[in-house]
Amino acid sequence: MTTVYLDESGDLGFDLDKPGTSRSFLVTIIVCEDPDRMDKLVTKVFRGFSKTQVKHHHGVLHAYTEDPPTRRKLLGWLAQEPVSILVIHLDKTRVYTKMSEEKHLLYNYVVNILLGRLADHHLVRPGEPVRVVASQRETSPFLNANFAAYLTSNAVDEHGIDLVVEIKPASAEKGLQVVDCVSWGLYRKYESGDSSYADIIAGRIIEESSIYG
Repeated sequence: MTTVYLDESGDLGFDLDKPGTSRSFLVTIIVCEDPDRMDKLVTKVFRGFSKTQVKHHHGVLHAYTEDPPTRRKLLGWLAQEPVSILVIHLDKTRVYTKMSEEKHLLYNYVVNILLGRLADHHLVRPGEPVRVVASQRETSPFLNANFAAYLTSNAVDEHGIDLVVEIKPASAEKGLQVVDCVSWGLYRKYESGDSSYADIIAGRIIEESSIYG
């Protein structure tokens, strides 16, 4: 079964004058056939840590708090794996007002577009189950259930793709820690003009597109 790891970077706040509000919002996916290979990348990073580093991480990598050598090491190893990376960039200054007021709908809309690209690039075959593991961003069971139902329904109706959506914290799925690092690196490119991390995985990116931009 094909596994897709999904994460986002940036925020969906639209008061751009407010400190800390990002101009960009990204949704990123990694498509792989063998989740164990993603697990091994994270395990490999931890094996290179000192005992103190291991203790401070509590078993989880977070791209935002990692040092540059750790980020580059993980991305460098990922670049050698048989995976596909797809990303959609949202320039929030170009989102029309009504959509900006419906943040949950906007997020679902962007993710749905990105998952539809799986069929466009022939990464999945109609009728075959696809496991989508999304990083948990909501604590509300209702919003999570609505998100999963929306994606599965649209995938079947629009592309004939049979999605199995799982929403988990990064601590429960190492592949989410990998896609977190990928998404963070791509976000740096758009938000800060730093493409050094994105360049490491450029050979694995099969789509990098923008909407409302």
